[in-house]
Amino acid sequence: MLLDRLGRQSARHHRLVIALWILAVVLVSVGKSVVGGSFVDNFTVPGTESQTAVDLLTERFPAQSGIGASVVIVSPTGSVSDPAAATAIAQTQAKIESLALVSGVEVLPSPTTPSIELLNVQYSGTFDQIGKAGYADLVAATAPASAAGLDVNFGGQLTDYAVAPPNSPADFIGLLLSAVILIFAFGAIVAAGLPLITALFGLAVGVTSISIIAAFTNVGTVAPLLAIMIGLGVGIDYSLFIVTRHRENRAAGMEIEDSIARATGTAGQAVLFAGITVVIAITGLVIAGIPYVSNLGFMTALVVFVMMIAALTLIPALLGAFGDRINNGSVARIFHRKEKVATNDGKPNFWERWATHVSRHPWFYAVATLIILITLAIPFTSIRYGQPDDGSQPSGTTERIAYDTIAKGFGAGVNGPLVIAVTYPAGGSIPPNLVSSIQNTPGVVTVVPPSSPTTINAADNTAVITVIPSTSPDAAATTALINKLRSSVIPEAIKGTQAQAYVGGETATFIDLGDRVKDRLPFFILAVVLLSFILLMMVFHSVVIPATAAAMNLLSVGAAYGVTVAVFQWGWGIELIGLDATIPIVSFIPMMMFAVLFGLSMDYQVFLLTRIREEYDEKKDTRAAVVAGVSKTARVITSAALIMITVFGAFVFNPTPLIKMFGLGLAVAVAVDATLVRMILVPSLMEIFGKANWWFPKWLNRMLPKINIE
Repeated sequence: MLLDRLGRQSARHHRLVIALWILAVVLVSVGKSVVGGSFVDNFTVPGTESQTAVDLLTERFPAQSGIGASVVIVSPTGSVSDPAAATAIAQTQAKIESLALVSGVEVLPSPTTPSIELLNVQYSGTFDQIGKAGYADLVAATAPASAAGLDVNFGGQLTDYAVAPPNSPADFIGLLLSAVILIFAFGAIVAAGLPLITALFGLAVGVTSISIIAAFTNVGTVAPLLAIMIGLGVGIDYSLFIVTRHRENRAAGMEIEDSIARATGTAGQAVLFAGITVVIAITGLVIAGIPYVSNLGFMTALVVFVMMIAALTLIPALLGAFGDRINNGSVARIFHRKEKVATNDGKPNFWERWATHVSRHPWFYAVATLIILITLAIPFTSIRYGQPDDGSQPSGTTERIAYDTIAKGFGAGVNGPLVIAVTYPAGGSIPPNLVSSIQNTPGVVTVVPPSSPTTINAADNTAVITVIPSTSPDAAATTALINKLRSSVIPEAIKGTQAQAYVGGETATFIDLGDRVKDRLPFFILAVVLLSFILLMMVFHSVVIPATAAAMNLLSVGAAYGVTVAVFQWGWGIELIGLDATIPIVSFIPMMMFAVLFGLSMDYQVFLLTRIREEYDEKKDTRAAVVAGVSKTARVITSAALIMITVFGAFVFNPTPLIKMFGLGLAVAVAVDATLVRMILVPSLMEIFGKANWWFPKWLNRMLPKINIE
């Protein structure tokens, strides 16, 4: 077989393979230093009202089409109108206006708090044009205000892009805890180190490649962190299966090279199957119709693919290089304990006793587990999509201070103004009662009407109205306000005229993004479930097993969704993960989480059910096959799941809210899948279905090819 030969050749020519991986790391590192790009959150949602507004403003107000920044100035001892403070602020404004690509600076004293003043800076360029150097210039331009003893903080898009999130040890903690789990799983330090080394090589190539790709297309700011989190999890997981199978082969007396070839040809097939499945599922995010989400999916899929290749080539090479020295650093010897020797003394191990117990009481465990999973999923029914703003940044960061200060001095809605683009025949004007209708809408604090030349274009056929809500950007009331403006207030105001109005701005964009995901999510889930059903039918030539697997995957993901909503949206234990307020669920997280979890659960599903099928073919006894399959795979599945949970769980403490959500959701899903589902629900349902598990219509048997795993 191809994978056998790949494993054998990688082991035989291990120096060459290792050298090629080192060369790959060097090449991508050089490439990053030469052409590495910047990560930008470009939330375009084609075909939506907010995107129409953005496109109109970009076309007809080019000077206002770039990104913006907020400079928040506070006098800690008096008023910003005091002579010394006013002079310093005027000097600061002049310096900012002289910066490259700055098209205007709007100065807004707080109407309620004399000590606060806001400078809204508008650029005519994108972040790629301005860059971190442009942000540094903005900070330097505020030197007069700082020198006068005024407190200066920064917010807005430019700040969000340019300021790196606070350093988090999440990836290091995940690696460290994974190392501990691997050491105790293998009982040897060297064997435990090989999956870690492979994961680090894969991350170096994959994540650095993302930086290079960012020079040619828009890649979200969370892409590297997301790639590290998922890459670490699957990279260690895939390598674990191959190393485990190799050590089993050696213990059975196989020669080193033969053992590596066999391990790569058997466990490697499961890795290849799972890896390709994850890649297909994640790239399927293109169904969302949101470029930002699609690109995140492509970048994550790239890292998973690199990790899969590393497991199939670098692990065999390292095994060939170390030989039997992989057993060096025995934990038992370090702790002066007698090593356990695997024996076949006829005594059932814990997992065999457990599987036997579950199989004797299948209805009880099936019903109890289903109740638990459905209960965990209940909070998902109240999910509210949104986008965490700077109000969810860690306390003490400049973005959070600026956000809180703006909310205090100007009201929460100033942090997320609505921008309404109005078109009308050239030489005309906006409908006469449009501004007043919007102003009289409950939830609106201020309406800034258009005025030449900044908010009425040169052709005099487009105007911009700015609306300040009374609530924050991520508040449910703000969403309700936008929906009301779009559905009734604006249509009534422009009825009978030739004007058209489109509600835009960041807040409206995120609402449209959430609506798009909500509309497309059922189709995406259906496509992924159908794919898994077909693949599992080809692997096991059964209808019942793929059907129950699809249902169990949905239950696992539903439980993860529910816990995520309960923590982030309902606030259960939110302080424990470093947040001080509830936040809505980032709209595209459920879709991305489903794609990733689908592939991961397929990994465990195939690994467990393949062993059960082998036992059934030999014994023709469902209960005996399930007991044997669970007992022989439980240790590896548990170790792999613990590593995944550790890696994902460590990222819950990353300061970025989106990464926190991914970390918690993935950790919960893996924990549920590897315990409640694989160790309880699978054996109980297989016992209930009995021989029906293996039913397969003859016409399907003739039609579908057979995929051999292991």
